[in-house]
Amino acid sequence: MTLREVLHSTEEKMKKTIEAVAREFSEIRTGRANPSLVEGLHVDYYGTPTLLKQLASISVPDAHLLVIQPWDKNAIAEIEKAILKSNLGITPSTTGNLIRLSIPALSKERRVELVKVVHGMAEEGRVSLRTIRREAKESLEKLEKDKIITEDDKFKGIDELQKLIDKYIAKIEELLKNKEKEILEF
Repeated sequence: MTLREVLHSTEEKMKKTIEAVAREFSEIRTGRANPSLVEGLHVDYYGTPTLLKQLASISVPDAHLLVIQPWDKNAIAEIEKAILKSNLGITPSTTGNLIRLSIPALSKERRVELVKVVHGMAEEGRVSLRTIRREAKESLEKLEKDKIITEDDKFKGIDELQKLIDKYIAKIEELLKNKEKEILEF
């Protein structure tokens, strides 16, 4: 493995961490209807855990309503169970072959709680990034020890690692700031 390969694989891992943090943030309810609130729910569909977005169309007719229309009417009961089991705190109402989810406005206390949850998620993302950096640094030190790269190359690599971590932590901070703003918006 070369210096470039270590840096490239490290950056790929960091990108995946950012994607994971963004996905977690999208699942946080903000008082506004968004399909991502339920798309990732697993529904027991004929004994197989299946993503809701693979079983139904999800639409947002207005800011406080999600409408789920399953392609198979037999899945309605299982979809309702999955929604009730999730930690969304929303009770579905079914009419015919539609499931409606009314998204209530969030109280000020709940918004403050959600901001704390989002901060925790962001911190987990930063910890993951730092772990990736540590592993890459250990790889660089091993490459130098095995005389595959020079000491200068190791230090250049460590500098590059620091630039990468700074770049990706800034991305997490930007995601956090945007999500916090979205949650606190009335």
